[in-house]
Amino acid sequence: MADFRDMELLLALARYRHFSQAADEIGISQPAFSARIRKLEESFGTPIVRRGNKFLGFTREGEVLVKWARKILADTEGMRQEVEVSKGDLRGKLIVGAVPTALPVAAQAAANLRAQHPNLAMEIHSLSSRQIAKQLNDYTLDAGITYVDEDVIPGDMMTPLYEETYVLIAPRAIAPRPSGSATWAEAAALPLCLLTRNMRNRQFIDEAFAAVGCFPDPVMETNGFTAALVQVAGGGAATIAPKGLAEVVFAGLDTVRLSLVDPVLSHGIGLAFKAQDPVLPALEALDDALRASL
Repeated sequence: MADFRDMELLLALARYRHFSQAADEIGISQPAFSARIRKLEESFGTPIVRRGNKFLGFTREGEVLVKWARKILADTEGMRQEVEVSKGDLRGKLIVGAVPTALPVAAQAAANLRAQHPNLAMEIHSLSSRQIAKQLNDYTLDAGITYVDEDVIPGDMMTPLYEETYVLIAPRAIAPRPSGSATWAEAAALPLCLLTRNMRNRQFIDEAFAAVGCFPDPVMETNGFTAALVQVAGGGAATIAPKGLAEVVFAGLDTVRLSLVDPVLSHGIGLAFKAQDPVLPALEALDDALRASL
């Protein structure tokens, strides 16, 4: 039957979908890797991978084995962490996905986590909410910082963290006023640099504009806030961003930040992870670190 090494091989193959790359990660030759997979197939009496000139995917039986391998290794990691906590030493690495607007909070949480648990590292990946949901389901992420109103895959847990509200960031020369608030209709009248339409944050913004009958045509679209930062700093456009992100990314710029009203748009951000009893000590530590950063 399968042992822990076999499970590691299966998950490496699931990640890379390439025999040589999976073998490199495990630290064995590609022929040895393939032989181990064939031995596993003999043990279960069924093919678990579809082969051609290259890896073509898992069979239905192979997908079942991958699912169980992920769960068993996750439970084993939980057991290891419980033992380490009893010794007063939580160590390892958390792989966390965060929607782009939550990256400042994630970065501060990583610093808090390191201060409380020096041997527990945190690796942050900037991902869409859809990517986070998929990678949680694949067990390639330990946790995700994402929108609480997104569909949660069965077997996932979501704990709310904070509410995102939105602000208009504009060069002083084109801002509707020097301080206070602005309406979405006023924002729509400005040259805007916004995120691309496939991003969830942009969809929230478009819904707010549509609610007041406005359909602005941005002068520029981008999949990250760096380009928006350059546009605003150069005085050529305004942008819309969550308040918390704006306070970090646009700090130090000679710009105007106005709260957006009529309507006030807000969305919950939460910590998502695979349901497990008991909850991994590292995830409890992450939750504490996130709340300390708010």
